[in-house]
Amino acid sequence: MAKKKGSRVQVILECTEQRKSGVAGMSRYCTEKNRTKTIARLELRKYNPILKRYTLHKEIK
Repeated sequence: MAKKKGSRVQVILECTEQRKSGVAGMSRYCTEKNRTKTIARLELRKYNPILKRYTLHKEIK
């Protein structure tokens, strides 16, 4: 039997402020979200070790 597709999907969060600043490197986090409850793209404030502060991370495809 075929396995049913789950509601949880793995997403990648990428820093938006670092891309604008032009600093080398990129801060990315991998996490999971519930596809049925969170339809919109995920936005979280996470720690960026390169900029050494909390920044906005948005979901990328």
